[in-house]
Amino acid sequence: MSSVESPPFIRTIEWDMMDKTKFFPLSMLSSFSVRCCLYPLTVIKTRLQLQKRNHMYNGMLDAYRKMYRSEGMAGLYRGFWISSIQIVSGVFYATTYEGVRHLLGQNEVTSKLDTRFKALIGGGAASLVGHSIVIPFDVLSQHLMVLGVNIKHGRLVVDKMSMNPLGLTFQPGMSRAQISSEIVRLIYQRDGIRGFYRGYIASLCAYVPNSALWWGLYTTYQEELIRALPMWVSHLFIQAVAGTLGGFTTTIITNPLDIVRARLQVQRLDSMCNALKVLWAEERLKMFTKGLSARLVQSACFSCSIILGYETIKRFSVNEEYKSYIRW
Repeated sequence: MSSVESPPFIRTIEWDMMDKTKFFPLSMLSSFSVRCCLYPLTVIKTRLQLQKRNHMYNGMLDAYRKMYRSEGMAGLYRGFWISSIQIVSGVFYATTYEGVRHLLGQNEVTSKLDTRFKALIGGGAASLVGHSIVIPFDVLSQHLMVLGVNIKHGRLVVDKMSMNPLGLTFQPGMSRAQISSEIVRLIYQRDGIRGFYRGYIASLCAYVPNSALWWGLYTTYQEELIRALPMWVSHLFIQAVAGTLGGFTTTIITNPLDIVRARLQVQRLDSMCNALKVLWAEERLKMFTKGLSARLVQSACFSCSIILGYETIKRFSVNEEYKSYIRW
């Protein structure tokens, strides 16, 4: 067997190889930093997905220009602090992913599974746990994202082109915190606790396959790149490229499911079937590419950044006995 097929280094840093006191705080810091940098793309993607045809924005760059001109940087970070709570769910996500892969490796039957299948199963389980925690904050942050509201010189200004699915009435002098609390009140008033889990099944149908596919493809691309590229190429670089390719592929496959999820959570449609019917009536075949450009850019940047951060943190957190077997 050649040295390319059996490289003298650890390809995957496993759960039991790491010091968790280093891993968890560094992981949260990395997740927050990436979300902070890429959040405007999430806002733009959400608005593109929720608009009917192109009645507000003609693509990603047009959305950015119009939002920045009418709402400033605050518009591009609308709902950020609510959404940033996802870094807590991110800890559960990473723990579940690594834990499931570890358990599959320990079991006599599942230990024989291909690493790609272990990654796929771990990614799906991680998404199920992580998104079950974060769905209420996701619903709230998306309502905030689509509101074209800004505070200029101490006065609240409403963009006439904005979306307002809850019919929120804006009062003079309202702060962002008051707007958020009013959205919470209206959701609870209309649907009770269930309102904060609107689109839960659709979210799982979008996120669980997305996460499972992404981790499975990430592992597949990584193995293929290791075989194809010379040994001197940085392993961390290979992982970043594999993550980006995995993100691109997964995004193209799951884009319609993500649009259905967003519409169920914000536009208050009754079911996934109804959301698909409305989407098909409005967009026809364009439903497969609606908001795709923003989502592809977001996915590529997010996947690359997350993997760079995640795999770097794993290297810093690895126990001393394994450090000589780690390749950067």
